[in-house]
Amino acid sequence: MLASFKGKSIIVTGGSKGIGRGIAKGFAACGGQVMLAARHTAELDDCVAEIKSSGGVARATQCDVADWQSVQNLVAETAKAFGGVDVLCANAGIFPQAKIVDLAPDDWDHVLSTNLKSTFLCVKACIPEFGKRNQGRVVITSSITGPITGFPGWTHYGASKAGQLGFLRVAALELARYGTTINAVMPGTIMTEGLIDLGQQYLDAAAAAIPLKRLGSVDDIANAAIFLASDYASYITGQTIVVDGGQILPETADAIAAI
Repeated sequence: MLASFKGKSIIVTGGSKGIGRGIAKGFAACGGQVMLAARHTAELDDCVAEIKSSGGVARATQCDVADWQSVQNLVAETAKAFGGVDVLCANAGIFPQAKIVDLAPDDWDHVLSTNLKSTFLCVKACIPEFGKRNQGRVVITSSITGPITGFPGWTHYGASKAGQLGFLRVAALELARYGTTINAVMPGTIMTEGLIDLGQQYLDAAAAAIPLKRLGSVDDIANAAIFLASDYASYITGQTIVVDGGQILPETADAIAAI
């Protein structure tokens, strides 16, 4: 990726592991000054150390993305450390599995708050910083699950991810006055710590169902986020990009076998 983010300030929520960690490392490798935010400080500190060891610039702060005051503090700390906020990667999310019959209303609210409400709060908190420069970039990590596909046990997750896309289409209109674009990456099945824990048999079966015959990497998602936040995408807003190796394309399992 030829995009340069030298001197740019980037917030990555959910940046301590998985896709968020990959996004943070990607922006840092492009010269960005990255503020990682998550709930667990030990994992955040580990990621910051990894970025710094590679010559990048990164800091971290503990943040509850579903809490307005905590999000405001994140933005204020980033602006103080790096002189403003240029890019927001709203990546924080959780995906506990429970079918509707077993899903407690409080658990539904927790997932919607963490995944969807947090997107609204983070964007709202960054608007004053975007307004100061009359430019900004927002990249949301959504999913194919909910907007395009479904899987039993993830009604709350699917609803939150579909909700993010409804939010971004209207937000694109409102953010335009601040010279700011907002777009979303929709990952398919990506190799993260959570997937590894499911075992090799699961990983092999998942890869077999994807036309490219492999799971996605966090770098695949990071590259899409970097593009959407770069000058190459300055005239793109309110849009989504699916990064799934063709996962959503086959009509049936027979289509995979016919490749």
